[in-house]
Amino acid sequence: MRSPANPEWGLGQVQSVVAGKATVNFEHRGKLVLKLDAVALDIVDAADRNRP
Repeated sequence: MRSPANPEWGLGQVQSVVAGKATVNFEHRGKLVLKLDAVALDIVDAADRNRP
């Protein structure tokens, strides 16, 4: 995952999704709990991992 509004966070790995909230561990920001209706997240596949 990647947050387009916060590219400095780097790539993130979703740990869990419960009741509209996702726990995501970002490489440069650490673990965050995000409300999915308030934060946009983009899926990053293996071919896109090296793109900013």
